[in-house]
Amino acid sequence: MAKITIPAANLEYDCENDTIARAAVRHGLGFPYECNVGSCGNCRFELIEGEVEHRRANPPGLNERDIARKRFLGCQAQPKGDCTIKVSLRDNYKSKHLPRKTEAVLAGIDDLTHDIREFRFNLKQSNLFLPGQYALLSVPGVGGDRAYSMSNVTNLGDEWHFQIKRVPGGEATTSLFDKLKIGDSVGLDGPYGMAYLREDAPRDILCLAGGSGLSPMVSIARGAAASPALKGRSIEFVYGGRSPRDICGESILQLLDGYGERIHYHPAISMPEGAEGWTGHTGFVHDIAEMLFGEKLSQYEVYFAGPPLMSQAVMKMLIKARVPVGQLHFDQFY
Repeated sequence: MAKITIPAANLEYDCENDTIARAAVRHGLGFPYECNVGSCGNCRFELIEGEVEHRRANPPGLNERDIARKRFLGCQAQPKGDCTIKVSLRDNYKSKHLPRKTEAVLAGIDDLTHDIREFRFNLKQSNLFLPGQYALLSVPGVGGDRAYSMSNVTNLGDEWHFQIKRVPGGEATTSLFDKLKIGDSVGLDGPYGMAYLREDAPRDILCLAGGSGLSPMVSIARGAAASPALKGRSIEFVYGGRSPRDICGESILQLLDGYGERIHYHPAISMPEGAEGWTGHTGFVHDIAEMLFGEKLSQYEVYFAGPPLMSQAVMKMLIKARVPVGQLHFDQFY
């Protein structure tokens, strides 16, 4: 078992068959991270002593300059022995529910659209999560973990649901959609993520989603609707896709207490050609949100998830609208 030392914080922790960042979070430490799959680079640390190896070869979140400075990604770096590192720990990265590795058994599947399915898993070791968080799934026969957001809320932690979009040619989603059967098992590691529901925030809620970004936003909406602390708050839910067959989510929100009164659904398609009979909005998610809420955007607690280009456009729009950064919640993993 490797021992990781952080001299600046005057602490050390054990890391056994784990990455340096995930082991730290499991010990209740505020090790910065975000995507957990080597893409964002937020978990970079400096190696002072020891030796590590990356699980993912040539991760996008690391460049040549980092390597020259002996910087590594905490979510990918696995120690070969005891290590001393330099990293700035932050309290906001401490997890309320410590992530845990367990096995999960597929209990049910529902088709939401032609390429989005909800997979329902029963955990062999129960664990709680906050609405909006995600987990890492280890799919049989697929190399490396994949990050997927939970779509449900739970008081027991024994059941975790994921709304997942098929990626053409994607190794993990091909296995999930075409090979995984009821009763099969996957590895599950979680919860992770900073874009969870803030029940102490005093503002109404705006959820912006596209594609499989539906999953964490549904979890946020479900959690907010059920929260006594958020009773009476409005929840505005904008969901976008290319065409009508890509749109879903309203039937889920309709089951929530307050739908049509304080909970409102705003579907939008970006390619209206050939969409006769479409009665929803036409345009991109960020444009629809700006059109609907305009100068009121800064009055919302905003949560968003979706493809990288959508998330970038949403962020740019919200910054232009002068929404305080502390009111923006999203996780970068793709």
